[in-house]
Amino acid sequence: MLRVPSSILPNQFQSLSIKRPVPDASDSSRSDGLRSDGSEMTFVAYRSDVYPERNEVFFEEHAVIVVLAGEKKFSSPTQELHVHKGDILFFQRGCYSMNESIDSSYRSLVFFVNEKLLKEFVSQHLYLFQASPATLPADLILSFSSSPAFATFIDSLLPYFGAKTPFLNELLRLKFQELLLHLFELDESGQLRAGLWHIYQGQKTGLDYLMNTYLLKPLSMNELARLSGRSLSAFKRDFEDHFHTSPGQWIRQKRLEHAHFLLRNINKNVSEVSLEIGYESVSHFIKAYKQQYGFTPKQRP
Repeated sequence: MLRVPSSILPNQFQSLSIKRPVPDASDSSRSDGLRSDGSEMTFVAYRSDVYPERNEVFFEEHAVIVVLAGEKKFSSPTQELHVHKGDILFFQRGCYSMNESIDSSYRSLVFFVNEKLLKEFVSQHLYLFQASPATLPADLILSFSSSPAFATFIDSLLPYFGAKTPFLNELLRLKFQELLLHLFELDESGQLRAGLWHIYQGQKTGLDYLMNTYLLKPLSMNELARLSGRSLSAFKRDFEDHFHTSPGQWIRQKRLEHAHFLLRNINKNVSEVSLEIGYESVSHFIKAYKQQYGFTPKQRP
């Protein structure tokens, strides 16, 4: 499974990065009150050869995929999308997608929408959100069709790959804002605008929805906390208040309940079920299963 953007390696991709902004109230030389903390975030990446035929991707950041050539299928738990040249997809952070290449000519640019820069953008354009809908988009993947203006924007970005300029960071920060403004123009339903407003306000994701969505995914506590919009300590505290148990105990119990259902209702063997619920060791799975149910997976109660 690929985790992006952390799976984007310099020897595999061409990419452009923006230095991360951090608040700096003492820096009066900048009107935005921000300075760089010295680290970088991937802004946009391009790969000249195609991914493996099928792979599962977990989006650690919000991402925008712009299809430059060819076609591909993207599948989430609730959506099936078949994209072609000119199609644009917005993936919300935490989305899992199974990607399947249709032909070897597929090419794309992948933009990563960093949350700090995103909140900065919203704060500078509050007037754009005055009529934002209150409801969040139901789908984790939003799709748009390109326009001549958006195509021109993409063409204007390509020369920056490999460019040598002392102002590259500032130019890419402007390109980030330009990207969002173009997407707003294409967002006829207003769903993207609603989602960004939700993020800007710092609203937390419901724990029931979060845990039911990601129960079987190999995520760490830190990743779950981040997806919920909480610090790790706040996530654990809210979780125990809501479920009356720790996240680790809850996940272990629910995964074993899912395994119990599969073994009783689906034609899968113990090894397949063990792997599906995240146990790499079958013996550890059998031991945990017996502790919860009092008998082994092959025994009947």
